[in-house]
Amino acid sequence: MRKRRLSAGLILVGLLAAPGLVGSQTAQEDRTLIVSGQPGQAQVIQKNGRSYVDVEALARLINGSLSFRGNQITLSLPASTAAASAPAPGQEENSAFSPDFLKGGIETLAVIKEWQGALMDALKNGYPTSDSLLAAYQARAARNLKLTYVARSTDGDRSGYQLLSNELANMQKLSNKILAAHREMQNITPDALENDPLNQQILSCARSLVSIAASGQFQDEVSCH
Repeated sequence: MRKRRLSAGLILVGLLAAPGLVGSQTAQEDRTLIVSGQPGQAQVIQKNGRSYVDVEALARLINGSLSFRGNQITLSLPASTAAASAPAPGQEENSAFSPDFLKGGIETLAVIKEWQGALMDALKNGYPTSDSLLAAYQARAARNLKLTYVARSTDGDRSGYQLLSNELANMQKLSNKILAAHREMQNITPDALENDPLNQQILSCARSLVSIAASGQFQDEVSCH
């Protein structure tokens, strides 16, 4: 059972800003305290710019109980209140990655890195790019991504898969962009690709995914959305 220790006499509400507590003002000198989800209210006393509520009234308001020991008063919350804030057994979120998912995710990232490097090398050295060359990278990355999908077994796996899938989709967009430019005989320099927002997003997401994989726990990353 969760307990809170309170000073004797009156409990300081502190401008009624505590989580779950809402102050209802009827006049400058006449205020009442209500607790979200609980019926009833308690009178608030204004003194020297501070707000106070009677501890016994507060206990009744939240269906709690008071116990006295020396100069201390202990306010005990009802067991149902404490239990309501805790997740049910077996429902805790598991943000860890499973071994098989982690292996597939790392292999997918490796292929995406090779794919991106092949594009950069082609532009840097003036090599022609073709659908068949880049399609091979796309096929390998898609195959590895499918393995991560099958391997999902934790909440972390499922959330991580979405970020990894987004990274692959963005890499495909960048590859298609380069191929389209070559078909239209457009000249794209390596510097242009380095400064391309989509390319920078792919790089940022890849670095973050590597760090997340090293931690073994899912963490959301805005660059992968």
